[in-house]
Amino acid sequence: MSLPLLPTSLVGSYAQPEWLIDRAKLAGRFPPRTRMKELWRIPEEFLEEAWDDATIYAIAEQERAGLDIITDGEMRRESYSNRFATALDGVDMDNNGTALDRSGEPVPVPRVVGPISRRHAVQVRDVQFMREHTSPGKAIKITVPGPFTMSQQAQDDYYDDPAALALAYAGAVNEEIKDLFAAGADVVQLDEPYMQARPDKARAYGLQALERALEGVTGTTALHICFGYAHLIHERPEGYSFLPELSASDVQQISIETAQSNLDTAVLETLPGKTIILGVLDLSTHAVEEPETVAARIRKGLAHVPAEKIIVAPDCGLKYLPREVAFGKMKAMADGAAIVRAELA
Repeated sequence: MSLPLLPTSLVGSYAQPEWLIDRAKLAGRFPPRTRMKELWRIPEEFLEEAWDDATIYAIAEQERAGLDIITDGEMRRESYSNRFATALDGVDMDNNGTALDRSGEPVPVPRVVGPISRRHAVQVRDVQFMREHTSPGKAIKITVPGPFTMSQQAQDDYYDDPAALALAYAGAVNEEIKDLFAAGADVVQLDEPYMQARPDKARAYGLQALERALEGVTGTTALHICFGYAHLIHERPEGYSFLPELSASDVQQISIETAQSNLDTAVLETLPGKTIILGVLDLSTHAVEEPETVAARIRKGLAHVPAEKIIVAPDCGLKYLPREVAFGKMKAMADGAAIVRAELA
């Protein structure tokens, strides 16, 4: 995987087309934890083909913008976590449970009624399809929900032990990660937003679950930890409640949002040796950044992290942005990275 200095990448999701999913319904609620097939506009017998077509589009848009590491845009997902979480054994798919979202609101969630295990690979075809439709030589990344976050988005009627539940999810994630690398992924990213939302529990057993998820994994892994989708979570803290704790983990790359929260990037010094996926796009606004604005945010990161340890990215997923805004921001990000790359050269 040959990459330029300051390579660019999405954190995962891209804006899904209006013809594919009811974006108004999607945006009018918190990300679904259970399956919500009624969000799709396409009849079920044509849905796989529609997902494929939308994925080809998402890949092409990333390449057109000039990104260096390509994702599938998560076109096949109602949310970042539910597609994987509801494909596991041990979950009652007919009778949902309830849990509190990070906002404190009760939402429907998977109800765990038996041992959590992976009955089959969930995203292997996604990687194979992405590799087939991405330009030769381009690096590709796939995302999976992290075990700690999934354990917080479930009603546990079986383990009666939050740490045991998280470790069970971790075993399933571990199997999936290994299969994703075998299928051709260059990077696998774990999404763990609840480590920021529930730091005490993350310290108590979330790090142990992350360690289990990465056990025996040899490919390049990333961890996305964030304050939540800007479209849904409007108040941003000034800093992370859980970050230095990740310095001892085996994950190589850590995704940090700095743009919307105007984060003091000195905190990046608490993660020595890690590659920082530096969030430089403010997703709380539809205004498209100027490339120089992006460049200035990159320079803030460079004050604390060497250039060879930075990947340039949005703060979070682009899922809720209008498509033209998502592309504009993505292009500004690539152009801003090019400005700083030229300065360093």
